[in-house]
Amino acid sequence: MTTSATAAVEASAPAEPFLDLSGLRKTYPGVVALADFGMTVRPGEVIGLVGENGAGKSTLMKILGGVIEPDQGSIVIDGEAHPSLTVAQSMAAGIAFVHQELNLFDNLSVAANVYIGREPRKYGFLQLVDNDRLEKLVQPLLDQLGATFSPATPVSRLSLAEQQIVEIAKALSLDSRLVILDEPTSSLPIAETEKLLDVIAGLKAHDISVIFISHRLHEVVQASDRVLVLRDGNLVGELGDDDINHDAMVRLMVGRDLKVDYVPPARTSGEVVLSIKAVRTSTYPNREISLDLRAGEILGLAGLVGAGRTELARVLFGIDRPAGGRLELNGEEAHFATASDAVAAGVFLVPEDRKGAGLLLDFAIAQNISLPNLSAYARRRWVSREAEIAQAERSRTHLDIRAPDVRQRTSALSGGNQQKVVLAKWLAMEPKAIILDEPTRGIDIGAKSEIYRLMRGLADSGVAVLMISSDMEEVIGVSDRVAVMHEGHIQGTLDRDQCSEENILQLAVGRSIQERGRGC
Repeated sequence: MTTSATAAVEASAPAEPFLDLSGLRKTYPGVVALADFGMTVRPGEVIGLVGENGAGKSTLMKILGGVIEPDQGSIVIDGEAHPSLTVAQSMAAGIAFVHQELNLFDNLSVAANVYIGREPRKYGFLQLVDNDRLEKLVQPLLDQLGATFSPATPVSRLSLAEQQIVEIAKALSLDSRLVILDEPTSSLPIAETEKLLDVIAGLKAHDISVIFISHRLHEVVQASDRVLVLRDGNLVGELGDDDINHDAMVRLMVGRDLKVDYVPPARTSGEVVLSIKAVRTSTYPNREISLDLRAGEILGLAGLVGAGRTELARVLFGIDRPAGGRLELNGEEAHFATASDAVAAGVFLVPEDRKGAGLLLDFAIAQNISLPNLSAYARRRWVSREAEIAQAERSRTHLDIRAPDVRQRTSALSGGNQQKVVLAKWLAMEPKAIILDEPTRGIDIGAKSEIYRLMRGLADSGVAVLMISSDMEEVIGVSDRVAVMHEGHIQGTLDRDQCSEENILQLAVGRSIQERGRGC
C-alpha cells in the first residue's frame, strides 16, 4: 500500500475512544439505579442518550460529573483507569455539563458569565476586571458556536436558545472535550431548537464530543451518530446511524411499541361549558377569538409558536384581562378578574411552566394538592393535616403518583409525577373546564401515555378539556376536535375526520382548507 493510501485509510478510520466506561453499577435502598453500564466516547461524535424518567440517565451523569461514586465499575480516561471521579477530576478530563435549568446571571454580560470567578485582572493589587481582555477571550468561543450576539451583550437580552449558547461557551472556555446537554431544547420553540442543533453540529466539527439527552426523539434522530437506550438502570440497546428512528427508540425505552393512538370518548360531547365570544388578548388586540368548549370532549388547540395560544389561556384563567369580548360559562356571562375568580367558577389551568407556575417545589405533595382549596381541609380555621394527607393519598392512588410518601417534597419527583400533582390539586376540586398548556413537555414517553389516559378520563366524566400543544402527534392522537390559531385568532376548527397534519399546518400558516382532509 502506498504512503498516500495508508494516510487516507488512517484519516477515514474512527478515532480511538478517550473515555471508556465499563461495569458501572449504582444502587440505593431497594433501587438499582444503574446496572453493569458501559459505553465509549470518541472525539467528535454525538451520542443520544434516551430513556424514561428513572431509567438511570441522571445517575450516569452524576457519576461522570464526580458528584456520586459508583458501587463498582471502571472509568478509563486517556488510558488511565479510575474507580470513580471527583468533580475536579471530571473537569480536568474536559467533561462539562449544560443543564436543563440554566445557571446564568441576567444582570451580567455574556463575557462575565462565561468567565465568572475566573476573570482576567489588571492594575496589580487593585485586581480590577480587565473587560477588554475578557471580551477578547470570549469572542472566539462565540464565533465557534455561530453566535450573533457580542460578549458585551447583557444576558437579560438573550433568548433561551442564546442563553444555552452562553452555557456551552462557558463549557468550551474550560477546554472541554465532552459536553453533556441535558434536555437543552425542552423549553425552546422550533426555530430556536434548530439553532441549538446547528451548534451541536458545530461542536462535532471541532472534534468536541456531545452526549445529547432529550425526550424529543425527533431531535435525537436529527443530531445523533448513535443512540444508547436506558431502561430501569440497564443499557437495553444501542442504535447505529442507519437504525436510529423514533419507533426503534420507543420499543427499547418501554419494551413495546407505543404510539399516541386515538381513544374515542365514552360519551357524546354535551352542552357548551365555556364559550369564548370575540375575545381579544393584549398581544393581538385587533384579532378576535371565538370558540366553544363542550362537556366531555378534548379540544386540541394547535398553532405555531407566537400564535397566541398561551395568551388566550391566561385570559381564560383570569391572569390577564381581555382587551375585548366576553366569556360565558354554562350559558351565563362570566367575569374572571383574577385567577381566584376562575377557580371559584370551576375553570382551572395546568400551566406550561409547571415548576415555576404550577407547583411549590419545596412543599410536600400533600400541601401542593390542598393549596388551592385550603378551606375544604380546615377545621375551625386550622388546616387539618389528616384531611390533607387523606386526600393526597386518594390522589396518589387514583393518578398513580409514584412517590413513597405524600409528605415527600415535590421537587424530588420526576417531571411526569410532578405533572400528576398539578392535575391532582385541580381534580380534588371537581373542575367544569380544565386548560392544559403543553401538558407533556419534558415528560418521558411512558408518563405521556398516563397523562393522556387521565385527560380522557376527565372528559369521559363530563369535564370540558382544552389541550394546548405544539406536539403534532399529540394533537392528532388525543383530540376529539382541533382548533388552530394563527396570529391571534382561530384560523379554523377541524372535526375528527378532518384532523391531519397537512390540514393543521395549512391553518397554522394562515391558509384555508379547500377540501376535506384525510382522517387521523
